[in-house]
Amino acid sequence: MAKDKKKPMDELERAYALLEEKEVREKKNKNDLLMFFAGLLMFAGGVFMILQNVIVRSSWGTSFYHIGTWNVPNGLIMLPVLIGIVMLFVMERKIFGWIVFGLGILFILLTVIMSVSITWKTSNAYMFLLMFGLAAAGGGMLMKVLFGK
Repeated sequence: MAKDKKKPMDELERAYALLEEKEVREKKNKNDLLMFFAGLLMFAGGVFMILQNVIVRSSWGTSFYHIGTWNVPNGLIMLPVLIGIVMLFVMERKIFGWIVFGLGILFILLTVIMSVSITWKTSNAYMFLLMFGLAAAGGGMLMKVLFGK
């Protein structure tokens, strides 16, 4: 008889423990979502501030492009594209024209990218710590939510 009375109590305690566990899990999911969006906002703000302090300059079109010690005029870089276009209209097998044209476009893109220089604006230590601190803290929060156990 004592076992019969204890059995419903055990079931009731197990049900209560499961209910508490479910409430804790739901609360944790809400906190994780809040932490994710707060981290995303902090990370985006920090990266935005960092990119606002970067100066990008290009020397494309203002000087010669250097291949070793040979200075290539900027107009000469367009020559493979023009040859490729002519080959597309003249030759029957257009694959060679497309190859020359594609290599010319690739060469132009590479010269533009290689002519870019990136410098940092002068900023005070507070702004520097704020920018990189926001990005690091936001990234840490995102990593914790996404990859934490």
